[in-house]
Amino acid sequence: MTNFVLVHGAWHGSWCWRPVIEQLQQHGHRAHAVTLTGLGERAHLLSSAITLETHIEDVRQLLETEELSNVVLVVHSYAGMIGTAIADRMADRLKQLVYVDAVVPKPGESWSSTQSSSTQQQRIAAAEASLNYSFPPPDPVVFGLHDADHAWVQRRQTPHPGNTYRMPLAFDVQRVAAMPRTYISCTEPGLATIEPSRLRVKDPAFWGGAWLPGSRVITLKTGHDPMISEPAALTDIFLDCTG
Repeated sequence: MTNFVLVHGAWHGSWCWRPVIEQLQQHGHRAHAVTLTGLGERAHLLSSAITLETHIEDVRQLLETEELSNVVLVVHSYAGMIGTAIADRMADRLKQLVYVDAVVPKPGESWSSTQSSSTQQQRIAAAEASLNYSFPPPDPVVFGLHDADHAWVQRRQTPHPGNTYRMPLAFDVQRVAAMPRTYISCTEPGLATIEPSRLRVKDPAFWGGAWLPGSRVITLKTGHDPMISEPAALTDIFLDCTG
Protein backbone atom coordinates (compact mmCIF):
# COMPACT_ATOMS: atom_id res chain seq x y z
CA MET A 1 0.00 0.00 0.00
CA THR A 2 1.20 3.49 -0.90
CA ASN A 3 0.12 6.78 0.61
CA PHE A 4 -0.85 9.27 -2.09
CA VAL A 5 -1.19 12.96 -1.25
CA LEU A 6 -2.91 14.93 -3.99
CA VAL A 7 -2.62 18.72 -4.15
CA HIS A 8 -4.82 20.70 -6.52
CA GLY A 9 -3.87 23.79 -8.50
CA ALA A 10 -5.27 27.30 -8.65
CA TRP A 11 -9.05 27.85 -8.38
CA HIS A 12 -9.65 24.15 -7.63
CA GLY A 13 -10.13 22.12 -4.43
CA SER A 14 -9.87 18.54 -3.27
CA TRP A 15 -13.09 17.91 -5.20
CA CYS A 16 -11.20 17.73 -8.50
CA TRP A 17 -9.42 14.51 -7.45
CA ARG A 18 -12.61 12.55 -6.74
CA PRO A 19 -12.44 10.25 -9.83
CA VAL A 20 -8.76 9.47 -9.20
CA ILE A 21 -9.19 8.85 -5.47
CA GLU A 22 -11.86 6.25 -6.14
CA GLN A 23 -9.57 4.38 -8.54
CA LEU A 24 -6.53 4.52 -6.24
CA GLN A 25 -8.61 3.14 -3.38
CA GLN A 26 -9.88 0.32 -5.59
CA HIS A 27 -6.23 -0.68 -6.05
CA GLY A 28 -5.71 -0.79 -2.28
CA HIS A 29 -3.90 2.51 -1.79
CA ARG A 30 -4.59 5.36 0.61
CA ALA A 31 -5.30 8.75 -1.00
CA HIS A 32 -5.45 12.07 0.80
CA ALA A 33 -6.54 15.15 -1.14
CA VAL A 34 -5.65 18.51 0.39
CA THR A 35 -7.85 21.57 0.00
CA LEU A 36 -5.63 24.63 0.19
CA THR A 37 -6.67 27.50 2.45
CA GLY A 38 -9.14 29.87 0.78
CA LEU A 39 -10.21 27.44 -1.94
CA GLY A 40 -12.82 24.71 -2.46
CA GLU A 41 -14.79 24.03 0.70
CA ARG A 42 -12.38 26.39 2.49
CA ALA A 43 -13.28 29.35 0.27
CA HIS A 44 -14.84 31.08 3.28
CA LEU A 45 -11.28 31.55 4.59
CA LEU A 46 -10.15 33.51 1.54
CA SER A 47 -8.19 36.61 2.57
CA SER A 48 -5.20 38.74 1.65
CA ALA A 49 -3.24 37.07 4.47
CA ILE A 50 -2.90 33.82 2.50
CA THR A 51 0.51 33.34 0.89
CA LEU A 52 2.47 30.54 -0.74
CA GLU A 53 3.79 29.65 2.72
CA THR A 54 0.20 29.19 3.95
CA HIS A 55 -0.36 26.56 1.28
CA ILE A 56 2.97 24.84 1.92
CA GLU A 57 1.95 24.63 5.57
CA ASP A 58 -1.41 23.09 4.59
CA VAL A 59 0.44 20.17 3.00
CA ARG A 60 3.06 19.93 5.74
CA GLN A 61 0.36 19.74 8.39
CA LEU A 62 -1.41 16.91 6.55
CA LEU A 63 1.80 14.88 6.37
CA GLU A 64 2.48 15.52 10.06
CA THR A 65 -1.05 15.05 11.38
CA GLU A 66 -1.71 11.86 9.42
CA GLU A 67 1.84 10.65 10.23
CA LEU A 68 2.40 9.83 6.59
CA SER A 69 5.57 8.37 5.14
CA ASN A 70 6.52 6.65 1.88
CA VAL A 71 4.31 9.25 0.17
CA VAL A 72 3.80 9.78 -3.54
CA LEU A 73 3.16 13.51 -3.55
CA VAL A 74 1.12 14.60 -6.58
CA VAL A 75 0.97 18.32 -7.36
CA HIS A 76 -1.09 19.95 -10.10
CA SER A 77 -0.42 23.25 -11.89
CA TYR A 78 0.29 26.06 -9.36
CA ALA A 79 0.94 23.41 -6.70
CA GLY A 80 4.23 22.61 -8.40
CA MET A 81 5.52 25.44 -6.23
CA ILE A 82 4.25 23.63 -3.14
CA GLY A 83 5.56 20.21 -4.13
CA THR A 84 9.01 21.63 -4.78
CA ALA A 85 9.02 23.19 -1.31
CA ILE A 86 7.85 19.99 0.41
CA ALA A 87 10.49 17.91 -1.41
CA ASP A 88 13.10 20.39 -0.17
CA ARG A 89 11.86 20.49 3.44
CA MET A 90 10.37 17.03 4.06
CA ALA A 91 12.21 14.68 1.71
CA ASP A 92 12.29 11.96 4.36
CA ARG A 93 8.49 11.62 4.09
CA LEU A 94 8.36 11.24 0.30
CA LYS A 95 8.82 8.33 -2.07
CA GLN A 96 8.29 10.27 -5.30
CA LEU A 97 7.19 13.70 -6.47
CA VAL A 98 4.75 13.81 -9.38
CA TYR A 99 4.16 17.10 -11.19
CA VAL A 100 0.88 17.07 -13.13
CA ASP A 101 1.17 19.74 -15.84
CA ALA A 102 2.68 21.85 -13.09
CA VAL A 103 4.95 24.81 -12.55
CA VAL A 104 8.58 23.82 -11.92
CA PRO A 105 10.43 26.86 -10.55
CA LYS A 106 14.04 27.83 -10.31
CA PRO A 107 15.24 28.92 -6.85
CA GLY A 108 14.05 32.44 -6.11
CA GLU A 109 11.21 32.35 -8.63
CA SER A 110 7.54 32.83 -7.89
CA TRP A 111 4.53 31.24 -9.55
CA SER A 112 4.24 34.34 -11.73
CA SER A 113 7.88 34.33 -12.88
CA THR A 114 7.39 32.22 -16.01
CA GLN A 115 4.16 33.91 -17.09
CA SER A 116 3.83 36.68 -19.65
CA SER A 117 3.81 40.27 -18.50
CA SER A 118 0.24 40.67 -19.78
CA THR A 119 -0.96 37.69 -17.69
CA GLN A 120 0.84 39.05 -14.65
CA GLN A 121 -0.66 42.50 -15.11
CA GLN A 122 -4.18 41.10 -15.54
CA ARG A 123 -4.01 38.93 -12.45
CA ILE A 124 -2.46 41.58 -10.25
CA ALA A 125 -5.01 44.16 -11.42
CA ALA A 126 -7.86 41.76 -10.70
CA ALA A 127 -6.51 41.06 -7.21
CA GLU A 128 -6.11 44.73 -6.44
CA ALA A 129 -9.69 45.38 -7.54
CA SER A 130 -11.12 42.61 -5.35
CA LEU A 131 -12.23 42.87 -1.73
CA ASN A 132 -9.94 40.05 -0.54
CA TYR A 133 -6.98 40.33 -2.93
CA SER A 134 -7.87 37.39 -5.17
CA PHE A 135 -8.24 36.79 -8.89
CA PRO A 136 -11.09 34.94 -10.60
CA PRO A 137 -10.92 31.56 -12.34
CA PRO A 138 -10.80 31.22 -16.13
CA ASP A 139 -13.40 29.53 -18.27
CA PRO A 140 -12.60 25.76 -18.01
CA VAL A 141 -12.60 25.57 -21.80
CA VAL A 142 -8.92 26.57 -21.56
CA PHE A 143 -8.37 23.27 -19.71
CA GLY A 144 -9.86 21.39 -22.68
CA LEU A 145 -13.08 20.62 -20.81
CA HIS A 146 -16.50 20.47 -22.42
CA ASP A 147 -20.09 19.50 -21.69
CA ALA A 148 -20.67 17.98 -18.22
CA ASP A 149 -16.99 18.18 -17.20
CA HIS A 150 -16.88 21.85 -18.17
CA ALA A 151 -20.07 22.61 -16.25
CA TRP A 152 -18.85 20.74 -13.15
CA VAL A 153 -15.53 22.61 -12.99
CA GLN A 154 -17.09 25.95 -13.82
CA ARG A 155 -19.50 25.81 -10.89
CA ARG A 156 -16.86 24.48 -8.46
CA GLN A 157 -13.97 26.84 -9.15
CA THR A 158 -13.38 29.73 -6.73
CA PRO A 159 -11.15 32.84 -6.79
CA HIS A 160 -7.50 32.22 -5.95
CA PRO A 161 -5.58 34.04 -3.18
CA GLY A 162 -3.55 36.76 -4.87
CA ASN A 163 -0.65 36.87 -2.44
CA THR A 164 0.44 33.39 -3.53
CA TYR A 165 1.23 34.78 -6.96
CA ARG A 166 4.44 36.76 -6.59
CA MET A 167 5.98 35.21 -3.48
CA PRO A 168 9.42 33.73 -4.31
CA LEU A 169 10.44 30.24 -3.24
CA ALA A 170 13.93 29.46 -1.98
CA PHE A 171 14.99 25.81 -2.15
CA ASP A 172 18.05 23.60 -2.56
CA VAL A 173 18.13 22.23 -6.10
CA GLN A 174 20.28 19.24 -5.21
CA ARG A 175 18.00 18.22 -2.36
CA VAL A 176 14.89 18.32 -4.56
CA ALA A 177 16.69 16.65 -7.46
CA ALA A 178 17.60 13.73 -5.18
CA MET A 179 13.87 12.89 -5.06
CA PRO A 180 12.59 10.64 -7.89
CA ARG A 181 10.38 12.85 -10.06
CA THR A 182 7.76 12.29 -12.74
CA TYR A 183 6.45 15.13 -14.89
CA ILE A 184 3.13 14.61 -16.67
CA SER A 185 2.84 16.96 -19.63
CA CYS A 186 -0.70 17.59 -20.86
CA THR A 187 -0.61 18.72 -24.44
CA GLU A 188 -4.05 18.63 -26.10
CA PRO A 189 -4.71 21.46 -25.58
CA GLY A 190 -1.60 22.71 -23.82
CA LEU A 191 -2.21 25.50 -21.31
CA ALA A 192 0.00 28.43 -22.32
CA THR A 193 1.05 29.41 -18.79
CA ILE A 194 2.52 25.94 -18.21
CA GLU A 195 4.48 25.76 -21.47
CA PRO A 196 7.72 27.20 -19.96
CA SER A 197 7.77 24.36 -17.42
CA ARG A 198 7.05 21.75 -20.09
CA LEU A 199 10.13 22.98 -21.92
CA ARG A 200 12.26 23.14 -18.78
CA VAL A 201 11.77 19.51 -17.81
CA LYS A 202 13.24 18.40 -21.15
CA ASP A 203 16.22 20.79 -20.95
CA PRO A 204 19.53 19.11 -19.94
CA ALA A 205 20.72 22.46 -18.53
CA PHE A 206 17.72 23.02 -16.23
CA TRP A 207 18.62 23.33 -12.53
CA GLY A 208 22.26 23.46 -13.60
CA GLY A 209 21.94 19.98 -15.07
CA ALA A 210 20.40 18.49 -11.93
CA TRP A 211 16.84 18.07 -13.21
CA LEU A 212 17.06 15.31 -15.84
CA PRO A 213 18.84 12.64 -13.79
CA GLY A 214 16.24 10.90 -11.66
CA SER A 215 13.30 12.33 -13.58
CA ARG A 216 11.03 11.24 -16.39
CA VAL A 217 8.48 13.01 -18.58
CA ILE A 218 5.22 11.37 -19.63
CA THR A 219 2.92 12.98 -22.17
CA LEU A 220 -0.85 12.74 -21.89
CA LYS A 221 -2.83 13.83 -24.92
CA THR A 222 -5.46 15.67 -22.94
CA GLY A 223 -5.97 19.09 -21.41
CA HIS A 224 -4.74 20.73 -18.22
CA ASP A 225 -7.19 18.91 -15.89
CA PRO A 226 -6.40 15.25 -16.62
CA MET A 227 -7.85 14.15 -13.28
CA ILE A 228 -11.19 15.10 -14.83
CA SER A 229 -10.69 14.52 -18.56
CA GLU A 230 -8.58 11.32 -18.34
CA PRO A 231 -8.75 9.98 -14.76
CA ALA A 232 -8.08 6.34 -15.70
CA ALA A 233 -4.95 7.15 -17.71
CA LEU A 234 -3.71 9.48 -14.97
CA THR A 235 -4.32 6.87 -12.29
CA ASP A 236 -2.34 4.30 -14.28
CA ILE A 237 0.66 6.64 -14.22
CA PHE A 238 0.27 7.15 -10.48
CA LEU A 239 0.13 3.39 -9.93
CA ASP A 240 3.37 3.05 -11.86
CA CYS A 241 4.97 5.38 -9.30
CA THR A 242 4.39 2.90 -6.47
CA GLY A 243 7.08 0.44 -7.54
